[in-house]
Amino acid sequence: MANTLQDSKDVLVDRAARQMDRHFGDSTLTTRQKLALTCRIAYDGGHDSGLAGQISSRGREPGTYYTQRLGLGFDEITEDNLLLVNEDLEVLEGTGMPNPANRFHSWIYRARPDVNCVIHTHPLHTAALAMLEVPLVVSHMDTTPLYDDCAFLKDWPGVPVGNEEGEIITAALGDKRAVLLAHHGQLVTGSTIEEACTLALLIERAARLQLLAMSAGTIQPLDPALAREAHDWTSTDRRSRANFAYYARKALRTHPDCVNGQVDL
Repeated sequence: MANTLQDSKDVLVDRAARQMDRHFGDSTLTTRQKLALTCRIAYDGGHDSGLAGQISSRGREPGTYYTQRLGLGFDEITEDNLLLVNEDLEVLEGTGMPNPANRFHSWIYRARPDVNCVIHTHPLHTAALAMLEVPLVVSHMDTTPLYDDCAFLKDWPGVPVGNEEGEIITAALGDKRAVLLAHHGQLVTGSTIEEACTLALLIERAARLQLLAMSAGTIQPLDPALAREAHDWTSTDRRSRANFAYYARKALRTHPDCVNGQVDL
């Protein structure tokens, strides 16, 4: 006999949140493993524009972060070939050089102490939308984690290897988790690698949905209150961990070489 059919939505939401807290515990993966998996997950999710883009995560010491080596595609990243660099892009651990465009990551980390992972890529549909100089439109339930959480930089500042680009991109991002960069690509951030990974896949799907909807008619807006409710419901740490674990299991079936040994997901 059912006992919850008369419960309010608030009660049911609270119950589900507590259940997720119990069922999706802390990850046993290292930062290097999560980052290597994120590279493979992103690659499989359409973030595959050659050597363009960077993924980084804060290191153990202030002013340091892990990132991939220039010359390797996302589909070649392993936990062993990641680099640890400082804010001057000097290599502290690993062999090779980071992408010079990583410079703006330092600016974001300085401005946003809540950010622990940055993913910047040029996936096909996001890049196509960026060419139109129109902001991302969130009008579907699945993409509500980005509702009122994706900024827009209309003016392309050029190749992002200077400090000026760091200032411009960081200012455009503001306090949001994502930004669409006109004539360029996308950037998402997360308090965890799992959160950033989830948003990176989501922004490409959102751009693809938007382009398809624009080609068919006029996109209709979501109710703002309901969209914000969905944003908050889908943006919890536990949900990000559940999403990441699924994506990681899927990636490991294709790319078992990206981490060492057996991992528990």
